[in-house]
Amino acid sequence: MLQARRECAMRIGIVTETYPPEVNGVALTVHSLAAGMAALGHAVDLVRPRQPGHAPFADEPGIEALQTPGVGLPRYPGLRFGLPVTGRLVARWKRDRPDAVYVATEGPLGWAAMRAAIRLGIPVATGFHTRFDAYAGHYGVKWLTPLVRKHLRRFHNRADATLVPTRGLAAELEAMGIVNSRLLRRAVDIDLFHPSRRDDALRASWGADEDTLVVLYVGRIAAEKNLPLALASFEAAKARHPKALYVWVGDGPERAALQAAHPDFVFAGMRSGEDLAAHYASADLFVFPSLSETFGNVVLEALAAGVPVVAYDEGAAREHVVDGVNGVRIESGNEKSFINCAACVASDLRQLHAMGRAARHGVSSLAPGAVIADFERLLKSLVTERSHEHHATSATA
Repeated sequence: MLQARRECAMRIGIVTETYPPEVNGVALTVHSLAAGMAALGHAVDLVRPRQPGHAPFADEPGIEALQTPGVGLPRYPGLRFGLPVTGRLVARWKRDRPDAVYVATEGPLGWAAMRAAIRLGIPVATGFHTRFDAYAGHYGVKWLTPLVRKHLRRFHNRADATLVPTRGLAAELEAMGIVNSRLLRRAVDIDLFHPSRRDDALRASWGADEDTLVVLYVGRIAAEKNLPLALASFEAAKARHPKALYVWVGDGPERAALQAAHPDFVFAGMRSGEDLAAHYASADLFVFPSLSETFGNVVLEALAAGVPVVAYDEGAAREHVVDGVNGVRIESGNEKSFINCAACVASDLRQLHAMGRAARHGVSSLAPGAVIADFERLLKSLVTERSHEHHATSATA
């Protein structure tokens, strides 16, 4: 089987403006795709910005990395966007041509990769990971939303395919004028995120005992995550369960102000690996009020860890939360209902733990291997389609 993989192996260009050791959903998803394709025997040509302050990036098995110049992203310390290096990519890909290119981000580096791939006639797929059009309103520049949507439309429609995690997002993009969406579902590491990682000692360090309701937040602590609704939901839950405790995992521009205003909250900072998995499993309820996500990987991680989810009927929640069974889905934008549902589900710890057991069961089949196989098939289909187009053009010339 492995020999067969090697004989039909491809060279895949993957271009991204965020990648580990950065910790965010896009970085971790792209790393999973790159590592998964390498594990199948494909050669991965990874292009990403250089990260000052980190040790030089070491190539992983099967992944050859090119680090390009980058600039810090305003209001997002630690995140960068890559500078346009079209000529450098053209020269690199002429020398060692990829069969297909996947561009994960829409910044200057992503545009450079798009131009280089089109110039060389290489099939290119893009990923739609972030609703930047939704971010504009959260940062006081809502008037920019139409311009951001125009940018996204121009970028993704130049690709052969735009990969999206849900059919709902595909429909949204079609309404926005992005017409080439193809479904690539997301996975979750069900071995890492597991209820068995619940840690009584960790809970005790937060000041929680077995009768304490622990509500969890995981993600960027930033305006676009709808933080006021997270706070209002917790206060409503605490009114029903006075021993409730709020634990925040992550960092971001709003953390300092939030921590100063709520000294009773637990701010755990950035966590990863088994440490992050233990934080999930040691909580009782995951409240996810964001409306700016294309998917929300954290929803799958919480469910896999056996933690019920309260979320809007969007992205991962729409696909994987069964209302009243492993969590609660609320009509998008209905803040009053969101707060009431968070309070209601938090009022009965016994019922909450039963929902947690159902949560784990509902995502137990979402292993990463199936998603990597789908990604492989999608890229191979683009190569085949381009080959057929070339032969058809040659035949009519």
